[in-house]
Amino acid sequence: MERKARASVTALAISVLALLEERPMHPYEMYQLLLARGEDVLVKVRPGSLYHTVARLAEQELVRAEGVDRTGNRPERTTYRITEAGRKAMRARISEIIRTPGSEYPMFPVAIAEAHNLPSSCVVTLLRERLEHLNGDLEDLTMMHEWAQSHEVPRRYWLVLQYLQTTLSAEVAWIDALVADLESGALEWEEFDPATGVRRAEPEGSWPGSGLPEDQLPPRPRRSAGSARRPQLS
Repeated sequence: MERKARASVTALAISVLALLEERPMHPYEMYQLLLARGEDVLVKVRPGSLYHTVARLAEQELVRAEGVDRTGNRPERTTYRITEAGRKAMRARISEIIRTPGSEYPMFPVAIAEAHNLPSSCVVTLLRERLEHLNGDLEDLTMMHEWAQSHEVPRRYWLVLQYLQTTLSAEVAWIDALVADLESGALEWEEFDPATGVRRAEPEGSWPGSGLPEDQLPPRPRRSAGSARRPQLS
């Protein structure tokens, strides 16, 4: 049961349990509160997925229904309360995530790894578009940060804003430097026919393939699949 409970504590489930740790509430109230606090920048919040998450937590006895309310012609709303098992599962999951970095496989690194399949001018244009979005996100985070400070919200509640600002700022700085290297020619790039988009030559100097002996293959990160069978980074 404990293993199943911990497996149920997804990102959205953590948010739900954290809300119920504050006080009992019904799913629609949870949804409104998550949006009001801007927590949809952290987890994907949709009414259907939230109701499904609450139902699953109830099945695992991490939350329990406390009563049903109905106001006017509105549908009945069930209020939920976190259980002691839910509190333990939430704290265990938060601790686990903080303690051990996980492989989350975001898409941007995949695209960057394969960006050499596009002409450099195209990559520059796309990166500049990305920078516009990221700088807009940074402005939003800054406004939220300033609002929290001006309303004297304890810092422990908006630590994540500082984390997001720092990581986004680092990405912006890295992309700025990459664009500069591409535009100056400091970063060597493959050439493509401007009319057809086809490479003018076969790719050169690519990463070694599987034909090399085991002791000559690149080192693998410690958490990579098969790392125990390959040389590791020191």
